[in-house]
Amino acid sequence: MFLSYHLMNVPSLQDVKQELQEISPKQLFGLCLSLAKYKKDNKEYLGYLLFQAHDRERFITEIKNEIDKHFSEIHSTLSIINKYCKYMGDKAVTAELLIYFCRKVKQTNNIPIYKSARLENLYNTQIKRIRSAITFLHEDIQADLLSELNQGNRA
Repeated sequence: MFLSYHLMNVPSLQDVKQELQEISPKQLFGLCLSLAKYKKDNKEYLGYLLFQAHDRERFITEIKNEIDKHFSEIHSTLSIINKYCKYMGDKAVTAELLIYFCRKVKQTNNIPIYKSARLENLYNTQIKRIRSAITFLHEDIQADLLSELNQGNRA
């Protein structure tokens, strides 16, 4: 089935789903390869789905190691966190990684978060993101993550 598609209009997700159901596995394979070739983010995301999504805990550990490696560049670190949170699409993981980030900010002596309005705002924004992500989770998970967040804020 061919849906009418105009160059400047982006099809809806429903239209894309419908079209994908109509094509052969060989065509789908070709589309996936084209997406992977088109943009680095697409290839990274496809790599995550194919090779890492099955081992969530290991992937989270790898993300934390990458955060540690790039931590001196706070904005780069947040970009890394945001990218992987988007890949995983899991509010609990988002909260866990942002709590990890905030804890590292607090524990790093050379980051004067309360002496810079910009850094303080950045930090407080992450706390708001954590609280927002937590509200969508089961109450047991909420309690665990809130406890972890409160411990990190006392550090």
